[in-house]
Amino acid sequence: MIATLSGVISERDTESLVVQTDGGVGYAVHVSVGVGQRLPPRGARVSLFTELVVKEDGWSLYGFDSAVERQVFRHLLTASGFGPKLALALLSALGPERTVRSIQSRDLSALSSVSGIGRKKAERLVLELQDRFSEMVVDSRIDRPQGSEEAVRALMGLGYGLAAADDAVRAALADGAPAETPQLIRRALQQLATARGGT
Repeated sequence: MIATLSGVISERDTESLVVQTDGGVGYAVHVSVGVGQRLPPRGARVSLFTELVVKEDGWSLYGFDSAVERQVFRHLLTASGFGPKLALALLSALGPERTVRSIQSRDLSALSSVSGIGRKKAERLVLELQDRFSEMVVDSRIDRPQGSEEAVRALMGLGYGLAAADDAVRAALADGAPAETPQLIRRALQQLATARGGT
């Protein structure tokens, strides 16, 4: 089993990359959108936690920049009807922390907002995995005040996706935004505008 992988990024896009090891072997690795955004540019060295998924139609390697996200991915694969592509889509849309919190709190709206996961599949996911995720703690890296959830919902009401809204609120908080919802929304909108201008 390939548990970790280190080398130089020889190719990359948003959700996949090729890691060239020091031994000269290039490994194709699938990653979530969040991991892809945090990766260094092509030509830089990278170390990833990996999970090898073996299926009848081929082998696929999935990469994560934290052991916790890999653990969440592994748990998702044990749910009925959840293959690696859907598990990665969930992590791409919600990130590991919100995925865990959504399952723990039975937040069916958040789970079913992910493409490919309807309400029935979200209900089954919670039913099968709530106990497994009950004591898992995912480090959010910053304290999240009460106003942050309201800010995320407000941004979603303006048409932003859950992941984009959550990332913008996180960035605003990390940048020193006040915890009150109106100011937090304003700063998060500035983060979204800056991110859009940089793409």
